Amino acid sequence: MAEILPIIGSSLAWIITVCLLISGFIGTLVPFLPGHLIIFFAAIAHWLMLREDSGVEWWTLVVLAVLLIISQVLEFMSGAMGTRWFGGSRWGAAGALLGGIVGMFFMPFGLILGPLAGAMLFEFSFAKKEVRPATVSGVGSVLGTVAGLIVKVIVGLMMIVWFVVDVFWI
Repeated sequence: MAEILPIIGSSLAWIITVCLLISGFIGTLVPFLPGHLIIFFAAIAHWLMLREDSGVEWWTLVVLAVLLIISQVLEFMSGAMGTRWFGGSRWGAAGALLGGIVGMFFMPFGLILGPLAGAMLFEFSFAKKEVRPATVSGVGSVLGTVAGLIVKVIVGLMMIVWFVVDVFWI
């Protein structure tokens, strides 16, 4: 029985790690779940459960933390970047950012409608733009937000791949 306990512990650690990685990836697709944070936590939990046998190096945790920070910044800034890319003013970008933050409380449609409404409202109110330029700015915020969501999924996949490569091949 004593020989089987380490195998059971190792198997349980891997089951927990895989479940967290899958949950984290789902979290990159579902707006209200902190997917990247769950993936990062999976790597830390794996290391804590298995220590030397985990295969996780310290620099992998650093790389995953950096990817986590990058993804969060891009997620919050993507609507504002889209607004600016489509010719919106700083006011429109600020409105898209504020609309994205407010939109998080009205899931799932608020993630798209928040930056759109915020950019258009700020372009009308503060930048004194006409309907067409304000609308283009708002559409830019939506396209930026969608691009940010795509990048969010790609970064999540990168984090999982980095973890797997580190554990099995490095």
